[in-house]
Amino acid sequence: IMEPKPGSKSTNQSSLRVVNARTIMTQSNKLRSIATKILLQINCKLGGELWGVDIPLKQLMVIGMDVYHDPSRGMRSVAGFVASLNHALTKWYSRVVFQMPQQEIADSLKVCLVGALQKFYEVNHCLPEKIIVYRDGVSDGQLKTVADYEIPQLQKSFEAFENYQTKITFFVVQKRISTNLYSASSGHFVSPSPGTVVDHTVTSREWVDFYLLAHHVRQGCGIPTHYICVLNTAMLSPDHMQRLTFKLCHTYWNWSGTIRVPAPCKYAHKLAFLSGQVLHHEPAIQLCEQLFFL
Repeated sequence: IMEPKPGSKSTNQSSLRVVNARTIMTQSNKLRSIATKILLQINCKLGGELWGVDIPLKQLMVIGMDVYHDPSRGMRSVAGFVASLNHALTKWYSRVVFQMPQQEIADSLKVCLVGALQKFYEVNHCLPEKIIVYRDGVSDGQLKTVADYEIPQLQKSFEAFENYQTKITFFVVQKRISTNLYSASSGHFVSPSPGTVVDHTVTSREWVDFYLLAHHVRQGCGIPTHYICVLNTAMLSPDHMQRLTFKLCHTYWNWSGTIRVPAPCKYAHKLAFLSGQVLHHEPAIQLCEQLFFL
């Protein structure tokens, strides 16, 4: 299956989509769904919008950040940065930053956010009033460092624009946790339904945090995702935090259901993984508005 390269000037330029022959031979009854998924990916990479959710907040930018450690390059860190460009959260701007080996805390965030704000202004003719950041891959021991090092980088980005100040809500997203959730139903312990939130009793006393089980668990126990609010100058209520986060878990276009983390986090992970494992350098800047990494 041939698809045009995103950003190519000529429609004759194309890249090849490969399907494993074993997939076709062993799953011949699923050929329609396989072909449909490939077509959906092509649609996304060319700028199409598959679906969206209702976002009541106006002039909002949502950012996803994650870091990948490349084992083939001495565990060199690759930070992926993805930011929304429109109200429906269906257009995305992406950048990659290569860092020192084993480095988890992202540098050069100011450059990434300034570029995202400029693109946001080009699309909407205004700058966002609120910015919500989902930062994946940070342990409890690094929360203070994130608050003292990464957030100031983002705040300094506003100095590039005259008389501009905005409000930020910054979440740390933790997937690798030991907390399990069960629901007692009819005398049996089962996994809770998607959308289950726990925001008291087992949460932190130092931070505003909550556990969200957004995905459907087919077998085993339900492992939620832990969200820690490090900064909240946007003054979002806990209910708004939880509702928005759950909605964003529906907007990952590579899966028709919900996923464990908000879509911008997943996009940032895919971007960092592709750049670190395959490209080993920053993608072409012409692709910054395409989901070429999906």
